[in-house]
Amino acid sequence: MKWDETALGKYNKMLNLIPVFHRRLAKEVVNKKAESLAQERGSSQVEERDIVHAFLAEVPKAFYSLMVRIMDEAGFDYKKYL
Repeated sequence: MKWDETALGKYNKMLNLIPVFHRRLAKEVVNKKAESLAQERGSSQVEERDIVHAFLAEVPKAFYSLMVRIMDEAGFDYKKYL
């Protein structure tokens, strides 16, 4: 599935900020969930909202504060999707 280039850039930046030992797992589950969410919306492209919702849905609550900080550093405007 195609990903919006701006959103993909933020996503890649965010992945690089995630601790190395969580990065591969985060990428696997978030990619799958983001693409699923885009399909549910009837879109052929993953957008920023799909990525944010995927992180919120798939990352364990214990890592929520870290995830929010990293989203902010990567440039995601996650608050509008809460």
